[in-house]
Amino acid sequence: MAHESYKASAPGNLMLLGEHAVLYNHLAMACAVTRRISIRLTPRTDTQILLVSALGNYRTDLDNLENKRPFQFVLNAIEFYSDRLSTGFDLKIESEFSDQVGLGSSAAVSVATHAVLRSWLEESLEEKKLFTASRQTTLKVQGIGSGADVAASVYGGIVAYRMDPLYTKKLDRIHPITVVYSGYKEPTVKVIEQVRQNMEKDPARFDELYHTINQSVHTAVQAINDQEWLSLGILFNVNHGIMEIMGVHTDRLDAIVKGLRSQPDILGAKISGSGLGDCVVGLGMIEKSTNIPGERLDVDMSSEGVRFE
Repeated sequence: MAHESYKASAPGNLMLLGEHAVLYNHLAMACAVTRRISIRLTPRTDTQILLVSALGNYRTDLDNLENKRPFQFVLNAIEFYSDRLSTGFDLKIESEFSDQVGLGSSAAVSVATHAVLRSWLEESLEEKKLFTASRQTTLKVQGIGSGADVAASVYGGIVAYRMDPLYTKKLDRIHPITVVYSGYKEPTVKVIEQVRQNMEKDPARFDELYHTINQSVHTAVQAINDQEWLSLGILFNVNHGIMEIMGVHTDRLDAIVKGLRSQPDILGAKISGSGLGDCVVGLGMIEKSTNIPGERLDVDMSSEGVRFE
């Protein structure tokens, strides 16, 4: 007899505002996107665990869980529940986007894995508990990170987020966006360390920059609530300028930003994420045929977060 299977999915995500400052307990803003990672769990009668994905397959055992790339987020999430697991299972992982394009695959796969395991184990599916468990996984694997990406993948929509004291607020509105991948990326941890070193050389200046970012995110929350999208676009532009000052821009990223801003339907544009690569996000939608540098990603904001099926 076939075992009942369980399925959960979580959206990818983008940082909209507050990069780097969020690590120092300032307010940030992230959003969920329309591309998702889905995981189907099928229980087994033995203690084997089989992971199947486009990145390859991996077999392990409940008694010998090894944290191996590229499945470190999934395996860490499994380890979280190891004392509650009496049998193994097959996990089929399907992603609607590449892990190379800066759409928060680490957070999305962590949330989806925790969600499907909690569903199978009949543990609380409350969003806050799912966030806490998933955040623990991403922090354990990466060693650093704010959790804003995890919050966006759990709650969906646009989320205002602060790390400590923890604050998550899903806003009621979303807006079309254009997302362009630069073609390369630097590891987030490496960029964070570079910015930290720059901050040590001039702490007063960075304190001022982070304070300005914090204030701009508060203003952005109000702008979204009031549907003042032009104001939000201006804040995108201002924050890109701050990221330039922090030294996390490149000529390629700047060219994409400039290309997007030249389009009449784009209200503002900036780097999304830690910088030195990955994506640029423009507020507004442009025609697919529009000629701009970089790789246009077929993705938009999504109001939907984690989903159980």
